[in-house]
Amino acid sequence: MEQVKTEDVFNAKIAGPELTIAVFKTTWCKDCHFMNPFMPDVEKQYADRLRFIEIDRDEMPDLCEQLNILGIPSFIAFREGKELVRFVSKLRKTREEIEQFLDRAVEVAGALK
Repeated sequence: MEQVKTEDVFNAKIAGPELTIAVFKTTWCKDCHFMNPFMPDVEKQYADRLRFIEIDRDEMPDLCEQLNILGIPSFIAFREGKELVRFVSKLRKTREEIEQFLDRAVEVAGALK
């Protein structure tokens, strides 16, 4: 997953026509670390439909405040600079829940073409 460290890079990444999933995490978040073992497989599974970027909430607090990211880990789907759908809560996310969100993001993006 590509690490994004600045707001300018974030805005450039979400601006394109490709469906981009922004994953908001922190280094100290146990629920974020829970996802680490299976996320590479999930990324491969969806590689032909979307791309992932990762944002450390502690490194980009202003952006996270603008996007109203309160719970982590959080997922937001973007295309052409617009938010399509989000999966935000303070609860641990299972692989199945993440895949359901990604399927929904792909479906929403397809409906908006």
